[in-house]
Amino acid sequence: MSLNVLQERQQAHAYLDRLPPDQLSAVRSLLETMLPDPVSRALANAPAEDEEISEEEKQSVARSKEWFKNNQGTSLEDMAAELGFSMDHIRNGKAPA
Repeated sequence: MSLNVLQERQQAHAYLDRLPPDQLSAVRSLLETMLPDPVSRALANAPAEDEEISEEEKQSVARSKEWFKNNQGTSLEDMAAELGFSMDHIRNGKAPA
């Protein structure tokens, strides 16, 4: 992210921090309508992750990171081909005939 964008975000946050609650609600609604797509809006409205990560999950992530240090993952193209799909099928959301 460029320095100008970071500065813009910091300035916007500073303004938001000074708004009274009723105006903050109005700005939040405006920002929500400005998001480019429904996925962005859903992500913005999603609750924060509050579930604890178990020791088993931490170890699993560590094993995965270690594996990727020495191994290359499988590309989407290769995985699609292995399953009998082309990238056109993936892009268009259609199964092979």
